[in-house]
Amino acid sequence: MNEKQGKHVNLPVDSLKPYANNARTHSAAQIDQIIASIEEFGFTAPILIDEAYTILAGTGRYAAAQKMGRETVPCIMLEHLTPEQKRAYVIADNRIAENAGWNRELLALELTELDLADFDLGVIGFSDKELEKLLPGLAAVSENMPDLPTGDKSAYQQMTFTLHNTQAELVKAAIAAAKKLKPFDESLNKNSNGNAITRICEMFLNGQS
Repeated sequence: MNEKQGKHVNLPVDSLKPYANNARTHSAAQIDQIIASIEEFGFTAPILIDEAYTILAGTGRYAAAQKMGRETVPCIMLEHLTPEQKRAYVIADNRIAENAGWNRELLALELTELDLADFDLGVIGFSDKELEKLLPGLAAVSENMPDLPTGDKSAYQQMTFTLHNTQAELVKAAIAAAKKLKPFDESLNKNSNGNAITRICEMFLNGQS
């Protein structure tokens, strides 16, 4: 079987045409997520088009590019597809991705590592509520893990809290203020939020003694 490969091109955004009967929808919130991803990682997935510049895959990225004011976007032109194949591919590209799942334990571990590295989890597509559900799952995973030699245990812990919006704003303000006092000793922890919370706790405990 001959593998058909498209031609890589860089085209003006306003030259592309969305597929008129695309049943896939994109909310404004999702477009903002795509924009955040592009800004963080770059335009890593070209838009797939046919020879008439009709979009076969990447309508969300196209909408994000428009909102960002981009003049051009990377594309792959697929000239080997029949009209029936194009129609089917528009559906298949969206539907097949939905059939994948998550290993939630590994996902929780990866998210925790990113959080410890002070990486902005807001750019990876999960809402705050979803992250709240995923990160506490790490504690359950840790509780079910067999005892390991001390040298194999992680020296870090993930802690989550439920806060009212008013409380959350107060905590954010306190963390920001703690970060400004003086540089942190990062020999134990490079996560600036964790270091700031520890500093606040130390100041509170010292003030109570």
